[in-house]
Amino acid sequence: MSELEKAGLWQVIYSSSAGRQKKKLPEPVISQLAALTWDLENHGPIQPEWSHYSPLKRSKNVPPHAYHCHIKSGRPTYVVCWQVIEKTIKIIEIFYVGTHENAPY
Repeated sequence: MSELEKAGLWQVIYSSSAGRQKKKLPEPVISQLAALTWDLENHGPIQPEWSHYSPLKRSKNVPPHAYHCHIKSGRPTYVVCWQVIEKTIKIIEIFYVGTHENAPY
């Protein structure tokens, strides 16, 4: 059993594309992403306190059990999309981070 499991925390991972997208973000957006990641690790995938949080409807580009929120409003608006990979061992994968215009939903 990992330390995260013992503490009841969620493990947050980035898909390879989200990892590449993260490197291209402006510094203030990276700070907001870090805050969201902390909330996901400590409180799980349901994040109603984040701006425009909602579950996403499954489609060709959206996996099951997926959610999103805005981490920066204005122009451009930045969004983060994540999915629950495994409920039992509490793994969340961030599969998109970037501008609203290119979001997969």
